[in-house]
Amino acid sequence: MSVSATKNLWRAVAIAFAIIFAYATVLVKLANDWWFDENYSHGLLIPFVIGFILWLQRDKLSSVENRPNVILGGLAVGFALFALWAGVAGAELYTQRISLLLLIAGIILFFFGRRILTALFVPLVLLFLSIPIPAIIFNRIAFPLQLFASRCAVWSMSMLGIPVLRQGNIIELKPLNSFETRKLEVVEACSGIRSLMTLMTLAVVFAYFSRPRPDSGEGGPGSRWFRSYGFWRAAIIVASAIPIAIFTNAARVSGTGVLSHYYGTQVADGFFHTFSGWVVYIVAFLLLFAVGWLLDRFRPTKLSDEKEIDSSKESHPERVLHKTGNVVSVEGAE
Repeated sequence: MSVSATKNLWRAVAIAFAIIFAYATVLVKLANDWWFDENYSHGLLIPFVIGFILWLQRDKLSSVENRPNVILGGLAVGFALFALWAGVAGAELYTQRISLLLLIAGIILFFFGRRILTALFVPLVLLFLSIPIPAIIFNRIAFPLQLFASRCAVWSMSMLGIPVLRQGNIIELKPLNSFETRKLEVVEACSGIRSLMTLMTLAVVFAYFSRPRPDSGEGGPGSRWFRSYGFWRAAIIVASAIPIAIFTNAARVSGTGVLSHYYGTQVADGFFHTFSGWVVYIVAFLLLFAVGWLLDRFRPTKLSDEKEIDSSKESHPERVLHKTGNVVSVEGAE
């Protein structure tokens, strides 16, 4: 091992231990939330997904030219440490966790530069999505989703001629062969926010691993990246996860209400409740897959290929690109 490689290894180890020492309490509480809070249980898989992405990108990352940005990186690290102090002083856990994300981004910018930071954009987004949001924001999102799901259930049951009454997020109905009404409450767990958090993370992973290969070489920084097909494809897939999660959960609550009328409110608990949750995730992922397929199906291939060739000519003027059918060949020195 060369002296430079040994120096870089010890520097990485020292930085890692410094982060663990400064954020030990934050990391323990974050792992605890991932383990016990079902709304963020997907966070347990995020470190492994990020590690797998880094392993796949190891050749690309090693080939990217390092241009350390000491000024911006130092400012980001300083602001992250200030945010950590402010979060500890104000007992605001979310600020402390966000400061960890900012610190990692600042360290990358300080030692490696903007190109490496851009290449690691997806792992940083996944880490951000695994951080539990503040309770006040969580409740402001969850309660409207509860009301929306209960309204959809009442509308579906009314369309089927089932007598039903809604009071807030509580649905009152009369099961068949029953002489008294029963109440079905759309609780926070049925609001759909859990599937929303998980599906958005899944959408990012899906958009990354299913991205068009010709766009994988465009990941350098600059405005061209934001004009690329790959970027807007990923943005649309991630954005579509929001309505997909909301409406699939509303369909689940509606189905539960209809079945409660025919088979009793006990179907809202136990095996059916768990099974329907898995069905919703499968249906939601299939819808995400359908969105990606439709985007690829109607992709403006010719225009995209022309932009790709023009972009490569600007980046590597010594190369000559030829396009035959759907194949782009490159001639010229590396």
